[in-house]
Amino acid sequence: MEENRVLNPFRLGFGLMRLPKNPDGTIDIPQVCEMADKFMAAGGTYFDTAYVYDNGLSEAAFRAAVADRHPRESYTLCTKLNAFMQCHDEASAKQQFYTSLERTGAGYFDFYLLHALQRNNVQKYTDYKLWDFVAEQKAKGLIRHYGFSFHADPELLEQLLKEHPEVEFVQLQINYADWENPGVASRRNYEICQEYGKPVVIMEPVKGGILADPIPAVREILEAADPKASCASWALRFAAGLDNLLAVLSGMSNVAQMEDNLRHMSPFKPLDASEMKVIEKAQKALDAAKAIPCTACHYCTKGCPMGIPIPEIFTVYNRMEGSPHFRTVREYTIVTTDKGKAADCVQCGQCESVCPQHLPIIELLEKCREMES
Repeated sequence: MEENRVLNPFRLGFGLMRLPKNPDGTIDIPQVCEMADKFMAAGGTYFDTAYVYDNGLSEAAFRAAVADRHPRESYTLCTKLNAFMQCHDEASAKQQFYTSLERTGAGYFDFYLLHALQRNNVQKYTDYKLWDFVAEQKAKGLIRHYGFSFHADPELLEQLLKEHPEVEFVQLQINYADWENPGVASRRNYEICQEYGKPVVIMEPVKGGILADPIPAVREILEAADPKASCASWALRFAAGLDNLLAVLSGMSNVAQMEDNLRHMSPFKPLDASEMKVIEKAQKALDAAKAIPCTACHYCTKGCPMGIPIPEIFTVYNRMEGSPHFRTVREYTIVTTDKGKAADCVQCGQCESVCPQHLPIIELLEKCREMES
């Protein structure tokens, strides 16, 4: 991969994790097509999906919206192989690669990631010989560049980069809320990648939507500084201002979000010194609110025996914490109708074992029970 501090002048990447849905739960393909067309017309090329996103519907949506409608040279595609979800052995893990090739219709992957490495799953990638597997696919021309996405501590990141110097890039969770958060270690993980000369793809720049629709204290700070700028644009510009980036992924869920992102990222203007002071105020306000730092990735819900919508419950709790006038009981009832409630948790620990944010979910659900009355 070329040595260049600005690897992708158009820094916005289209994350396909939170695509628009129809009432029946299927992906709204016509709207995804419109979003993709606007993204590419503005100069965007980087699309990011994964084998496990929406049980494969995300990769299929990419094919319908992009691969089947645009020339192959007009876009770059990244997808991911997950060794701890939707597989049970080496063969089923490797099969994800071939299934993704078929689903996406891309012919090859410009970028490919071993997905969501953390301490409780990293050994599976070795046991299933996946590091060698992706290298073999690169040798065949089916992968152009490969790396891994990461949700763990700086010590493990440095260990992996020493053990696998061949990886070409790393995907990290970076946003202004987590920049100094020891549970995520955005800053230190980014610094380690720079020390090892690895370009970075940024995920969760708006922290699963928390920074796009922040608590009132943060919103007031940002709107006072610039009434015309969306809260999401502040978060994106913070992340995109870092050096040595391949892309800053935004998981856009409708055309309006795409248009807002493009308005502030095309052309891109980094935050200046006075704007960084505004971000510092927002960081202090977030710390004071003690909100649950859930990114709504939904890894925790896939194996929950009680069907508890954990991220949605946490979202309601965060809003309650940020505003005493929030309609807590009403919103809690909406997200838990026909689903498990916080009080239904059997404390099996499945959710905590896969949480990329390493949240004490069992303990947090206990706190959320107060919203049930």
